[in-house]
Amino acid sequence: MVILKLLDEIERARASNRIVAEVLNRLREKVKPGVRTKDLEKIAERIVEKKGAKPAFKGYHGYPHSLCISINEVVVHGMPSERLLKEGDIVGLDFGAYYKGFFGDATITLPVGRVSEKALRLMQVTEQSLYAAIAQAVEGNRLGDISAAVQSTVENAGYSVVRDFVGHGIGKSLHEEPQIPNFGKKGRGIELKNGMILAIEPMVNEGKYEVQVLPDGWTVITKDGSLSAHFEHSVAITDNGPDILSKLD
Repeated sequence: MVILKLLDEIERARASNRIVAEVLNRLREKVKPGVRTKDLEKIAERIVEKKGAKPAFKGYHGYPHSLCISINEVVVHGMPSERLLKEGDIVGLDFGAYYKGFFGDATITLPVGRVSEKALRLMQVTEQSLYAAIAQAVEGNRLGDISAAVQSTVENAGYSVVRDFVGHGIGKSLHEEPQIPNFGKKGRGIELKNGMILAIEPMVNEGKYEVQVLPDGWTVITKDGSLSAHFEHSVAITDNGPDILSKLD
């Protein structure tokens, strides 16, 4: 069942998402060669604690960390560790927060130092596909309009969208209905209505779309070893169009 939010609930969701945005903004400043990924998680946890919020991911279905850190061929759910970022890496930072009854969730992918042109282009196209999808998040459209916007942007650039993992509704629970695939046909799926909050998150591979889960049970990598990028915003559908909750003014 899709849960529609009242205006005051959207504002409460905005508060949790603003904390997520502040964390990602701070981590953006810290990402550089030689940084230990575990230290990025510590920074995120300090900010959340200071805000009186809780990390959304820690303990969720047994996930042991507060931050997902996905490097190069890792698509999603990479775990913080002693690993050091190195020049030329790309790193996805996925973070969620729980604050006063609502969840926030967003992801950015960043270059570590100087990266290749092909890595830059992959990140640019993935982010473009996110905003193309957000533009479709208006009342009266169909869920497939969001999915098709991602897929067409990505595939027209010569990349592929991951099919085993999708976006989702979000609110009082971290994952709510509906699921939001990054592939589909315009005009298909449920009708979008004001009050929905959607975590739209393109996951885009440089090569083929197939992925596999490593033996740790969490880390998802591209099956062909190609680079992957991931961007996400939590977006409310409102009378005034899409409202990106997970960004700072």
